[in-house]
Amino acid sequence: MQFEFGSVTINVTVPDWETLTCEVAHRLENNIGFSMATLNLDHLVKLRKDKEFRDAYTRQDLVTADGNPIVWMSQLARKPVKLIPGSDTIMPLVRIAAAVGVPVALLGSTDETLEIAALKMEKEIDGLVVIRKIAPPMGFDPEGELAKTYIRDVEASGAKLCVLGLGSPKQELMAAQARLIAPNVGFICTGAGLDFIAGSQVRAPRWVRRLALEWLWRALSSPRRLGPRYAKCMAVLPGQMMRALGQRWSRA
Repeated sequence: MQFEFGSVTINVTVPDWETLTCEVAHRLENNIGFSMATLNLDHLVKLRKDKEFRDAYTRQDLVTADGNPIVWMSQLARKPVKLIPGSDTIMPLVRIAAAVGVPVALLGSTDETLEIAALKMEKEIDGLVVIRKIAPPMGFDPEGELAKTYIRDVEASGAKLCVLGLGSPKQELMAAQARLIAPNVGFICTGAGLDFIAGSQVRAPRWVRRLALEWLWRALSSPRRLGPRYAKCMAVLPGQMMRALGQRWSRA
C-alpha cells in the first residue's frame, strides 16, 4: 500500500505481524539497526503539509498500518495489510530483544512512567534488561543537539532496541536522525505505548478497539485537545479512500 504526496511516495512496508517479528529478529540477531514508523490517518494529515515529516518518513526502514482507515484503504487498493498499532508492538518486539539477549532503552514520556513501565516489562518478560531510561524535557527538539546526545547515550549503553514514546512528529523525526548516528540500534515509534504499559494513560477497552472506535473513545476523553485533530482526519478520509480505489483501478 502506498500514499503519494507530490513527488514523495510513502509505502506501508510491513504487511503483517509475522513479517514484522521476523524482520526485527533478523536485524537484532545480526546487529543491524532500523527505524520503524506506524502510519495512521493523523500522519497522513501531517504528511500533506510538513516536508520535514515527509523526509523523515522516507527514511524509515519499516512502516506499519497503525489505524483501521489505513487497513481499509489497503483493502480497497487490493494491497491488503494487517493492523499493527505502534503501542501494540512494544511487548512483542521487546520479547524478541530479550530472547536474542540484547538490552533495551526507553525514551520519552516522564521519569515516573519510564520507571513503572520498565519494572512491569522486566517482570513479565524473562531475561529482559532495560538498560537506559530517558525522559526528555518539555519543548524537546527531536533534531537538536540534546536529541543527538540522547541517541549517542542509547548507543553507548549497549541497547540494541530503543522504544520511542515521544508522539508524532517528534518520534519519527528522531528515529530518522538516529539511523545515521546509531546505525546498529533499532528505534521503534510507539506513541503513548509506554504510558499505557505504566498506566499513566488509559487505553480504550478491547471491545471499543474491535469496533474500530478507539479514535472516538480518545476524542471524547479529551475533546479540546483531540477533537480538532480527528476533525482534520475525517476531512481527508474520503479523498484518501478515492486514491486507494484509484490504485486498484490502475492495477486492473
